[in-house]
Parts: sequence; C-alpha cells; structure tokens
Amino acid sequence: MTDDKLPKPSTPDRSFNAREAWRVFGIMSEFVDATEHLANIRPAVSVFGSARAAPGSHYYVLAEQVSRLLSDAGFAVISGGGPGVMEAANKGAFAGHSDAIGLNIELPSEQRANPYQNISLHFKHFFTRKVMFAKFATAFIILPGGFGTLDELFEALTLVQTGKTRKMPIILMHAPFWRGLIAWFRERLVAEAMIDPRDVDLLQVVDEPQGVVDAIFSYYEKRGFEPSPDEREILLNL
Repeated sequence: MTDDKLPKPSTPDRSFNAREAWRVFGIMSEFVDATEHLANIRPAVSVFGSARAAPGSHYYVLAEQVSRLLSDAGFAVISGGGPGVMEAANKGAFAGHSDAIGLNIELPSEQRANPYQNISLHFKHFFTRKVMFAKFATAFIILPGGFGTLDELFEALTLVQTGKTRKMPIILMHAPFWRGLIAWFRERLVAEAMIDPRDVDLLQVVDEPQGVVDAIFSYYEKRGFEPSPDEREILLNL
C-alpha cells in the first residue's frame, strides 16, 4: 500500500479525551464509596441467579430460603439488587438477622431495584460492581440464570483458580440445571487438557438450602471466616 492510500490520522477529539480522563475519577468514586459501605460487612455471601425468576417459582423460593438461613446464621447476603433471584436473595436476608445488600447496576433498560435492601449501592460500571461481589464474599452461591449469572460463575472460578482471590466455596444450586455444564467441563475442558481435573472440584452442587449453609460452615470449620494476612493482601490487589 502506498503512502497516499494510507488512512489519514484523525484529528484528536480533545473534548472526548478529557471526558475519558475524568471518567477515571468516576470509577475511583464507585470503588471508594462501595468499599466504605462494605468494609465491615463480614462474613458475607454473594448470591447470583436469574432476574427473570418469578416470585413463587422454584428458583425464587430456593434463593429466598437459603438467604434467610444464611442471614439467621450471621451472613450478610449480597445480590445484584434487581428482580428475580436477586430480589429473592435480598428478601430472605432482609427477613433474617443480617444485612441484605444490593449492588444495583444502571442499564439502558433501567433495572428495578428491589425493596429488600438494608444497604443499596448503585454502579455505572459492571467491572467495579463485580469486584465488590468478589472482594467481600466468603462464598459464592449460584442459582440458575442466564448470561449474567454464567458471567459471575466463570468470574468466580477464574479468580479462585488463578489465586486472584482467596479460595472459598462456589456452590451451584439445583443439580438438574447444572448437570450438563459440569459434564461438559469433564468431557471437553478436562479431556482436552484445557483445565486441570482438580479445577472441577472448585465447584460443589447442593440442592437443599440447609445443605448450602452446612457446606459453608464445614469449609471454614478449621480456619475461621476472617481472611489471613496473605489473603488480605490478595484481596487488596483484587
């Protein structure tokens, strides 16, 4: 290609560049505000699942029941703050003894914040919100859901697998929904050496709400819920 056919460099849009630079301060503000509100909320469990689960449906009831048990056992419950499983999780925690926390996200089609939140935070950016789900969690509970739920599941697996967050229980609820995915992990990811066979063991499948609470307590029985000094350093750099 001759020089005369090369694309001409565009004129810098100084206004856009300035807005982009100032956007960094908005991101910093989200991190600071959320950290100030959540720093002393421990132990906490992050619960994920479909925004489309209708009140009274099986997944909604499961989320509400497990969150109530967790709340009464002393765990704050963190959800995405919206409808469906998120609402059920907050609702169960709100009725219990511990805090119900909603990490709400601004979307083009505005997400409706559910009314069951002792602490309600609002984010413009998915990535800052996702850090908060991981930074303050003692365990992840994933109920059936769509792309957003799968995104959070794989984020949790990646962070724990790579040591970018401390090891913790990652619990899938409702085995029939997840059975095919776990089989695919073994038949494709493990069989083709994309992951280590032990990576599949990062997941637990538990169907009963009380079983979820028992699994979390069993995991921390010999070490306590507080992060060790090394884990605090990991979480600081999450």
